[in-house]
Amino acid sequence: MGEDGGVSDEVDERVTPPLVDEAVKKAAVCWVSSGGGPAYALWCLPLDGTLLVVTGPGEQAAPGLADSETAEVTLRGDHGGRIVTWSARVTRLRPGTEEWDTAAPLVAAKRLNASGAAVELVERWVAQGCALNRLAPVGAVVTGADLPDGSL
Repeated sequence: MGEDGGVSDEVDERVTPPLVDEAVKKAAVCWVSSGGGPAYALWCLPLDGTLLVVTGPGEQAAPGLADSETAEVTLRGDHGGRIVTWSARVTRLRPGTEEWDTAAPLVAAKRLNASGAAVELVERWVAQGCALNRLAPVGAVVTGADLPDGSL
């Protein structure tokens, strides 16, 4: 983060700014934009300093996210307003991998209004080609007065 609390293009991938760290831990909803497209409000699950989001048939829409390498993530603070936007590395977790086997049941267990058990939901995600994406903070961080005034 720059000295003025604004934009920094040189964030070490191993060290997440404290504001991003704290906002990620508390996130239940994030706004995600990929490929220069509009931001979509997505429910998410924080895990190990990253956010997990599931998209696809029967789930939330975020066109292009599953095929993107990067995205912009905006999070709100306790007061409900936008407090930080950060660049994210997008990693699609693939069924049958250790990452998927660990993360998918956790996300499914937190999925509100899902019919059936978490195991059935994970099976449906696989069968329907849903994407489970991990959004990891990297790169630029925008905070404070440098955030846009407009609505997402």
